Amino acid sequence: MYQMKKFKLLFVTFFTIFSFSACNSTQSEIKQNSHICPQCNMELPRSNVHTATAEVDDDIKYFDDVGCMVLWAQKHNVDLLKSKVRVFSNDTLKYIDTKSAFYSINETTPMHYGFSAYEKPKEGVISFDEMQIRMLRGEHMANPKIRKHILGY
Repeated sequence: MYQMKKFKLLFVTFFTIFSFSACNSTQSEIKQNSHICPQCNMELPRSNVHTATAEVDDDIKYFDDVGCMVLWAQKHNVDLLKSKVRVFSNDTLKYIDTKSAFYSINETTPMHYGFSAYEKPKEGVISFDEMQIRMLRGEHMANPKIRKHILGY
C-alpha cells in the first residue's frame, strides 16, 4: 500500500515537472522565432503576405491580418491615421504605408476578413479609409452575409 502511494506521488511529481518544462520551452521558442498577433493571438505566418505593423509609443505591434490591426486599434483607442502603420503589399512584396495602400475586399486572408493590400491600384480596390470603415462595421468576408454578397452566391 505504501509503495503504491509513493509511486503515485513520484509519477505526479515527474509528470508536473515535465509538463511545465515542455510548455516553457515551447513558449520561449515561439517568442524568439516569431511574433504573435495582439488581437487574435495567432502566430504570424512565415510569409509576410497579409501582415501589418503598427508603431505605437515606440513599440511595434505585429498583426497577421490588416483587419486585426484595425480592430486592435479601435479597442486600444489608437488613431491609425496618426500612427506609423505599414502593411505588406501583395503586388510589390514589400511593406508600404498602410494609408496609401489599395485594398481588395475578397481575398483569402489569415482571419478571413478578405482585405489584402496592394501598392498599385487595380480594379475593385478600396482606400484605407473605406477598408477601415468596412472592417469596423463588420462588412468583411468573415461575415457570412457579406461573403455571400461579395462572392455572388
